[in-house]
Amino acid sequence: MLSIGCHLSSSKGFAAMGNAASSIGANTFAFFTRNPRGGAAKAIDPADAEALRAHMEVEGFAKLVAHAPYTLNCCSDKPHARQFARQAMAEDLQRMEFLPNNYYNFHPGSHVKQGAEAGISMIAEVLNDVLAPDQSTVVLLETMAGKGTEVGRTFEELAAIIDRVELSDHMGVCLDTCHVHDAGYDIVNDLDGVLEEFDRVLGIERLRAVHINDSKNPCGAHKDRHEVIGKGYIGLEAFERIVNHPALSALPFILETPNELPGYAEEIELLRGFSKPCS
Repeated sequence: MLSIGCHLSSSKGFAAMGNAASSIGANTFAFFTRNPRGGAAKAIDPADAEALRAHMEVEGFAKLVAHAPYTLNCCSDKPHARQFARQAMAEDLQRMEFLPNNYYNFHPGSHVKQGAEAGISMIAEVLNDVLAPDQSTVVLLETMAGKGTEVGRTFEELAAIIDRVELSDHMGVCLDTCHVHDAGYDIVNDLDGVLEEFDRVLGIERLRAVHINDSKNPCGAHKDRHEVIGKGYIGLEAFERIVNHPALSALPFILETPNELPGYAEEIELLRGFSKPCS
């Protein structure tokens, strides 16, 4: 069965997110580990986390894909911002142990005209500070669209970060379909070629999750504007190929389209309809 869900609000707690996911036919989901536009993180209720773990086991959920706040920038030109990123990520990884063996996804950051090489070095430095040998969470670098001074616009930039991480067995990649499309990777006409390039540069075993989003912009626009599935430049035929591709079909798919829960339920049903049983 296709493992698919969407980004859910954590305002009512872990168990509420599990129930919300099941109510729309999802068997995975994403959530922000703290305020996405700030730095605050609510205290975790261990009983609430246990309730979600029990729900996931009963309902056969796939791994969850937690998301770091947008304000986290490991390669900012401001030292206090880099320190916040280091502290927030370290705290988040400790908090993730209440939901062990899941994923923690983050945007690599923007180098703010310091240069991609400097950005890559600073991101790896933070990861080397916060990763622990005994953690159960795999940290995912997200593929980026390449707007502004974003790091992670190419597979090579992501590989350069991972190559400098000492505990690289705790690292993976989340492929965002809108982002790679906007970055110039032609997943519409050459999905096989894009994934072969990913395998050559990063190793396909690093690919752990997919953010499945259409795009408001043509391939190579470097703009990062998500669209509802089938309403953008990627289109339904490409998404049918994506959910059935042997390198992707077993991964958790997370919708981040401009929708509310009823719209996500429709997209989940649509994409499940595309999914073909494994032979």
